[in-house]
Amino acid sequence: MSDPLVIGLVAGESSGDTLGAALLEALRARVGKIEAFGIAGPRMRAAGCEVWADSHELAVMGLIEPLVHLPRLFALRRRLVRNMVRRRPHVFVGIDAPAFNIGLEAKLRARDIPTVQYVSPQVWAWRQGRVRSIAAACDLVLCLFPFEMQFYSEHGVRAEFVGHPLADQIPLDTDRALARKELGLAPQGTLIALLPGSRLGEVRRLGEDFLRAAVWLQAQRPDAMFIAPMASPQVRAVFAAQRDRVAPGLALQLFDGHSQQSLIAANAVLVASGTATLETLLTRRPMVVAYRFSALTAFLLRSLGLVKVSHFSQPNLLTGKSLVPEFLQEQVNGPALGQALLQQLSDAPAKKLLQDEFLKVHRQLRVGAADRAAAAVLDLLNERRVDRALPL
Repeated sequence: MSDPLVIGLVAGESSGDTLGAALLEALRARVGKIEAFGIAGPRMRAAGCEVWADSHELAVMGLIEPLVHLPRLFALRRRLVRNMVRRRPHVFVGIDAPAFNIGLEAKLRARDIPTVQYVSPQVWAWRQGRVRSIAAACDLVLCLFPFEMQFYSEHGVRAEFVGHPLADQIPLDTDRALARKELGLAPQGTLIALLPGSRLGEVRRLGEDFLRAAVWLQAQRPDAMFIAPMASPQVRAVFAAQRDRVAPGLALQLFDGHSQQSLIAANAVLVASGTATLETLLTRRPMVVAYRFSALTAFLLRSLGLVKVSHFSQPNLLTGKSLVPEFLQEQVNGPALGQALLQQLSDAPAKKLLQDEFLKVHRQLRVGAADRAAAAVLDLLNERRVDRALPL
């Protein structure tokens, strides 16, 4: 019997866990036996990954917020380096979590372990100087979006566009009536989905304003109903407490998970900036996007001129058009968000343009991401002449 392909991985949060599980299955389909280990979540565990620590340990973000976690994260990284060097994987794949993974990849590459960063940091948007660290740390960057390729090409970093697994998972045509039936919702009526974030910090900074927006909109549209798919029990507890404080009479139903079904069921979406905006795009639903950093992070981003793009939401970045209203920091308040939602619901020509543009993006990203990522990893390994022939 041939030896297995040995792969080390570190996946940040649930989205990284999903990407990692799909990658492992695609690699297994190509080479047969896989031996995988590292930081992972339940999906990667189910795909056969030996879990050394849970993905949620890396769920910190921003410029300032991670500082309080540095001792723990540095200790975790040191332990990972020791264990990875001892196990000597054929390749290491860091999935998202760039603040953690780029430094880890640099240490492993220096010990002659090939390194791949799966999901490009938004280095083209802010803190562009990080590209030098990426070039030094990574043998290959796997990009989810095609526009990222030009940036890396200009900086001499090997990168490959692989598409986005969500675009493969979500059908080009979705069935709103079926989604409502599966969720136990009324087939008729205006339904708004509220997605205030998957991290507790995001929900604490955005949740109350999302709820105030819903209250404002319900006053204008008494037929409106609201749903909120919750990313975790902890997030649900925080958001439910916020609802009890600021919107106790709101017609709101909370779900544990079911984010894709909720988006498909909705007529419009109020969503925190992040992967959920891409999910919303792929379901072709009108949306309003909001985000709020901590005050200190926002101050540093502005004062140091670290942001290099005019839009921050993925739908506007991917289409190159201002299709989606964006609210950042002090712009985020209930009435403003509510008015933007009402406009998204009411403007039929804008909705048609948005849906057409979103469909174009969906088709562009729907290219078999997991299989393309697996092929790119194996190409890299074959070039490095790993000690067994790896089929493509």
